[in-house]
Amino acid sequence: MSTPHNSAEIGDIAERVLLPGDPVRAKVIAKNFLTEVKQYNEVRNMYGFTGKYKGVPVSIQATGMGIPSFSIYVHELIHVYGAKKLIRVGTCGGMHKNLNLREVLIAQGASTDSSIVEKTFGGAINFSLLADYNLLSGAVKNARDLNIPVKVGNIICTDRFYNDYNDKDGVYSANGLTLNEKMIQHGILAVEMETAALYLLAAGAQVQSLAIFTVSDHVVKKEYTTPEEREKDFNDMVKVALETVIQK
Repeated sequence: MSTPHNSAEIGDIAERVLLPGDPVRAKVIAKNFLTEVKQYNEVRNMYGFTGKYKGVPVSIQATGMGIPSFSIYVHELIHVYGAKKLIRVGTCGGMHKNLNLREVLIAQGASTDSSIVEKTFGGAINFSLLADYNLLSGAVKNARDLNIPVKVGNIICTDRFYNDYNDKDGVYSANGLTLNEKMIQHGILAVEMETAALYLLAAGAQVQSLAIFTVSDHVVKKEYTTPEEREKDFNDMVKVALETVIQK
């Protein structure tokens, strides 16, 4: 049974799935980390692969950028293909001064400016978007075992890549602070565009989810990595994710 966005048949996709946004990164992960790899999807160039990591079936599914695209693939992975453990592996923009380029960050929680939570609950509650604890604690342990330093904390998941949050005189100012400064004051470590959907959809389906990032740029420090680095490097987060997704 395929979908309009995925040509996989039932059984082609493993219960354990890594979710890079970039299709090229999906290829790179499958090629460099999995054995017995088979490609199951190339619809819209959102490549999907299933192989084995340490003998355990694992799928890699590209999702594209932003909550709408991401939500389509995660919904189908869970409700059509039976995914049970989903880990986003992507890039984020660092915000906190103690976060540096190429560091690995694990999202314990995801704040958001998206209306996805409000539309799900009709505005009745502000639902907390949290990682699965077993995956979170396992990822921290696995990173330690791999001697990979990681930071853990809250991130902001936004609907817009380009915004005017830094406008001190604009509508986003609060108590003399920009919205970015206010978020940093409250412990937001980084910004990205998909994790709120992952944590919300996984919670509703009662499956496990986690987001692991590499800091690809820094909003405050104005530091950046290249597109080539973002596609082909950043292997530390993939190592942590793979060790975590295969744990029992």
